[in-house]
Amino acid sequence: MAYVINDSCVSCGTCAGECPVSAIAEGDGKYVIDADSCISCGTCAGVCPTGAIEEG
Repeated sequence: MAYVINDSCVSCGTCAGECPVSAIAEGDGKYVIDADSCISCGTCAGVCPTGAIEEG
């Protein structure tokens, strides 16, 4: 199951730089994960400083 970014996102961009398949992009007010590209590795969730990323 793909990961999702909730409203706790502070748009720091840490997750985007760590994603091995470049599935994370800057959205309107927060970053977003492309569910079709996400390989559910959890790397992004592990580096998020606010805990805004969870399995969706």
